[in-house]
Amino acid sequence: MHKKLLRCLALAFSLFAVSGCGIIDMIYLPPAEDTAQEIFEAANDAMSEKNYVRAVELYNKLRDAYPFSPYTIDAELSLGDAYFLDEEYDLAAETYKDFESLHPRHEAIPYVLYQTGMSLMKQFRSIDRATTELQEAYDYFNRLRQMYPDSSYAKGAEEHMQTCRKLMAEHELYIADVFWHMKKYGPAWRRYEFIMENFKDVAEVAEHAKEKGLAAYHSYREEHARETREKRQGSWRQWFTWL
Repeated sequence: MHKKLLRCLALAFSLFAVSGCGIIDMIYLPPAEDTAQEIFEAANDAMSEKNYVRAVELYNKLRDAYPFSPYTIDAELSLGDAYFLDEEYDLAAETYKDFESLHPRHEAIPYVLYQTGMSLMKQFRSIDRATTELQEAYDYFNRLRQMYPDSSYAKGAEEHMQTCRKLMAEHELYIADVFWHMKKYGPAWRRYEFIMENFKDVAEVAEHAKEKGLAAYHSYREEHARETREKRQGSWRQWFTWL
């Protein structure tokens, strides 16, 4: 009887020790990390809820914690989409560019080229600003059209190319008009000529530049003739004064 009691006490102590370890583990050990799949699904849920800041955080977490996960490539692409939908167009463009650099043969490359062009084009604010992003956007759309002519994005890319060209032409016209209003007819005329030569595909802007260019040229010639005449008359006055 005594031995049986000792065995029961020993068993109870063992069970307490095991459960006690479990309690200690629950208190002191860090919780298990989320799996790549769980992070990816949480990020996608955030995208569905239009919580793009949270989605960016989760896609970056997945990319950093699980660089070799099968979910990481999709996360890298979705990261660009999250930036784009959050109107962080500069970050979106860089993210799409990184994706193309890392995965040049991925089946989503036509989409990536299209989105890169869109991200660059949307950085353009007004015709009085530089058109660097517009030119780069045009180049991406053109690459898409040439490399993937059968892609579902090719037609849209061609339409956006026309938009980029129109905005670039209007920018040049704006500068020419500034020279015109400042009565700097020589620079204005040269700028109008530049538009006529380089933006023939933007017919309405090229035609307007042609009309303004003729007017600027005549004003420039008259101004130049007047300056020459005044200079000559000034020389004669100086000569008579010297006499």
